[in-house]
Amino acid sequence: MTIGLKTPSSYYIELINTFPPRPISNEAALIATQNRINYILDKGNITQDDRDYLKVLGTLVYDYEEKYEPMPTLKDGELLQALLEESNLQPKDLVHICESEFTVLDILNGKRQLTDNQIKALTAFFQISPSYFSALLH
Repeated sequence: MTIGLKTPSSYYIELINTFPPRPISNEAALIATQNRINYILDKGNITQDDRDYLKVLGTLVYDYEEKYEPMPTLKDGELLQALLEESNLQPKDLVHICESEFTVLDILNGKRQLTDNQIKALTAFFQISPSYFSALLH
């Protein structure tokens, strides 16, 4: 017997039998898998078996999206705009990093490049990798 493996519960077997996890190879299978994930999440009271099963389905969705639906590359201004929107912030909220709201607006409109210091401060502020900013590639 392999150490670390436990016999799956009857509920976990039921989850697998109801919707057997398979590699996703087309949009219809992706939608079906996402619908199954949503069904389990919507029922509430998520058990450890649900979490384990969701992790498997989530991995399949992630693998498909990485292969067939790569994330678009955003320019610095577009990325900064998306980060502001996601964080429910306004350009004025970045004045402490970019010195003025006009500078922030120029960056957002593509009229100005981010400096290395601004990139360092923004990545710390938004807690993201500096590699997301294309200015580092120049």
